[in-house]
Amino acid sequence: MPTQETLSTGWLLRCTAADEAAPAAVVSREVPAAVPGCVHTDLLAAGLIDDPYLDRNEETLAWIGESDWSLTTTLASSVVAHDRVDLVFEGLDTVAEVLLDDQQVLSTRNMHRTYRADITRRFTGAPQQLQVRFASPLRYARAQSERLGPLPCSYPMPFNMIRKMACNFGWDWGPSLVTSGIWKPVRLQAWSTARLARVRPHVTVTSADHDGGGEITSTGRILIDVELERAGADRPLLLRAKLSRAGAAAGPATGFEVRIEAGATTGQLELTVPDPELWWPRGHGGQPLHDLVVTLSTAQAPQPLDSWAGRIGFRTVTLDQEPDEQGRPFTFRINGKPVSIQGANWIPDDCFPNRIGAGRYRRRIEQAAEAGVNLLRVWGGGIYESDDFYAVCDELGILTWQDFLFACAAYPEDADTAAEVEAEARDNVTRLMSHPSLVLWNGNNENLWGHADWGWAEELGGRPWGMGYYTGLLPRLVAEIDPTTPYWPGSPWSGTGDLHPNDPAHGNMHIWDVWNQRDYAAYREYRPRFVSEFGFQGPATFSTLSRALHDQPLRPDSAGMLAHQKAKDGDLKLRRGLEAHFRIPRSSGNPAVDLADWHLLTQVNQARAVQLGAEHFRSLWPHCTGAIVWQLNDCWPVTSWAAIDGDGRRKPLWYGLRAAFAPRLVTVQPRGDGLVVVAVNDTDEPWSARLTARRVQVSGRELATEELLFEVAPRSVQERALGTTGTADAERHELLVVDGGPRRAIWTWAQDKDLALPNADLEAVAQFVDTVAGAGVTAGVTVTARSVLRDLCLFPDRLTPAAEVDEQLVTLLPGESRTFTVTGLDPAEDILKALTVAPVLRCVNDLPHLTGKRAGALRKKGASRPRRN
Repeated sequence: MPTQETLSTGWLLRCTAADEAAPAAVVSREVPAAVPGCVHTDLLAAGLIDDPYLDRNEETLAWIGESDWSLTTTLASSVVAHDRVDLVFEGLDTVAEVLLDDQQVLSTRNMHRTYRADITRRFTGAPQQLQVRFASPLRYARAQSERLGPLPCSYPMPFNMIRKMACNFGWDWGPSLVTSGIWKPVRLQAWSTARLARVRPHVTVTSADHDGGGEITSTGRILIDVELERAGADRPLLLRAKLSRAGAAAGPATGFEVRIEAGATTGQLELTVPDPELWWPRGHGGQPLHDLVVTLSTAQAPQPLDSWAGRIGFRTVTLDQEPDEQGRPFTFRINGKPVSIQGANWIPDDCFPNRIGAGRYRRRIEQAAEAGVNLLRVWGGGIYESDDFYAVCDELGILTWQDFLFACAAYPEDADTAAEVEAEARDNVTRLMSHPSLVLWNGNNENLWGHADWGWAEELGGRPWGMGYYTGLLPRLVAEIDPTTPYWPGSPWSGTGDLHPNDPAHGNMHIWDVWNQRDYAAYREYRPRFVSEFGFQGPATFSTLSRALHDQPLRPDSAGMLAHQKAKDGDLKLRRGLEAHFRIPRSSGNPAVDLADWHLLTQVNQARAVQLGAEHFRSLWPHCTGAIVWQLNDCWPVTSWAAIDGDGRRKPLWYGLRAAFAPRLVTVQPRGDGLVVVAVNDTDEPWSARLTARRVQVSGRELATEELLFEVAPRSVQERALGTTGTADAERHELLVVDGGPRRAIWTWAQDKDLALPNADLEAVAQFVDTVAGAGVTAGVTVTARSVLRDLCLFPDRLTPAAEVDEQLVTLLPGESRTFTVTGLDPAEDILKALTVAPVLRCVNDLPHLTGKRAGALRKKGASRPRRN
């Protein structure tokens, strides 16, 4: 077997060519470096820079990306008894030269590849200096732009001229923190005779009625393509494969072996499994996984020369694009079954990916699953994520859609860039293809749309811009390497060059006139086949903002807040979104009376917007087969479209997504001149539902009632028209409340600014109910409504940053009660009282500009003493 040593210790960082803005203290210092790591995190650990995520520190750190850097360590190893010694860099960011005793052994220009350097002749086993020199990625990208000619790009920096994480250069939710460093593990590997260079397992399932009696049997097939690299003696080899149920301590295993003749560098094994347990997305079945181990040995000795291990699942995936009378669908079929997609877009969870470990991936993906998400789209301006990401998705049944890394720009197609793109694609398609969660390779993000609508064609003047990758190179590579996974040229794309790439009737589309130009009610004007991006902004949670920003006072328009709002005219769009729904005071330059009110309204408005869109799209099944919200997560503390902020805290949007993405959903939708109640049943069991629709005055008095009976077949949608409507004036004083489903559905004919909402009047009682060692205290907060309470929320992170509440955005009618469970609290003496008053306990109609005065009636009625376990 190969002998490996991980080279993670003893590294030192220094600046070798400083930008003129670099502090003298940095230029003159050599500091310890972490590997994996990057320059920013090393300087931060050494105390030489302030935290880039705090206040306006990002603006003072641009010099890092303009400078050159060096990482050096001593390579000392006794590994010599092998034919070959390699240095393996799983990821170098980005423009780097690797030197061993001042002799270059490797040169790189691509963050997204693995590099292997043969150092057999230079390796002595005695102490040797290993150095990695990093040139400024910004200077390199600018030089490429000058050499090849500038190409259209959605942001000021030429991120499209270098194969590096695009959002490193700044995005409309991310800072400009241009990194360099050894961002993935590096190791010394010594091996003899041959090694497994690439292993590609192709998993398929076929079904047949063998006896003609109607009993269907299935067969799982794993075709394993192997590429070898040889060294030393050229001899016959044996390939063996073994398959066993993942996690089983012992049990049956399926195995097979083939002989590879001397000189051959490829081999193929095939395993068949009768009636395998199928892998399904969450909500459709289980996720059985199987350990696959491939070993390489000589024909004479059983001792392995090398081995590969991965986990596979038996499933098939197709993308149904067969045109129908309404256009071209975009339907994922897993094991032949159409799947309704409740998805979220995923961006890098940190600007410095070396800080994202397996535990963080698991926490974030579990948060997605708890919100009802069944697909994560890995967006094309980031990275091909760690194996840990896809492994968790495999376990949890979260489908993954993987963009190739092209986003919001035209890209050069010169020979050098094309060669890098091919090498990058081969690396990553091979690495990821065995994951059963992977269901789509997507060519790019918004580049086809940009060429059609954003003036690129005129600017390019006929020059290549990336289309050769999306319709030529990439589909060819996917067909060669991973033919069992569908490929799609771009998001959005309508399936053919004859149509506009963002045509709602064909393929997948993005909806961005909402947020950028129109009120979110305009989502209902769309009848898309599939939406792969839509979203609305809101600020991070209050504890995240207060940790990251120290403006005195902290206001919506204070300098730090604006530095953490990266969207063009973002604050103006937030205000416009509020003004469509709420009565915002005009006497102040701020969007609301104070930060607490602005924070409540913008977070609620974000949740309402996305929940409205998601429910509308789901109500259109099977015409619309899915929606992927922009976005699940953030990479730093920022006002953005995310449901989970940069500190990992759930915003109200997360709760709105959980409601909209529930397996069974009741929603009220406008159809023509009236309203319908839609019942969505995304389960495998029929659903009998007796729903009650009530017209209720804002005072709480019931005006009319309708009983609606539903018999909803599995994986289907049913709607019932409502019979009554009121006058426009009466509708200012009324709500429609539909109960009997998994969650109450609310409709208002008027916006909140026009509703005659009363002052919030309630009784709130809090008591400790449990203590969990190391996890804080749990409290129950029971709220009883004396008036209508619109979108009742608790924000316990204002008291304890780690605290969470089980529910948000609850509307109560007079006389109704709801108990909220708050976990992770510090057991402070006054915390129970604080849980029952503003700014922790809030609802929309406790704002003074909605009701004419501060709702002094928003009151509590005491707090119980703790009960300890």
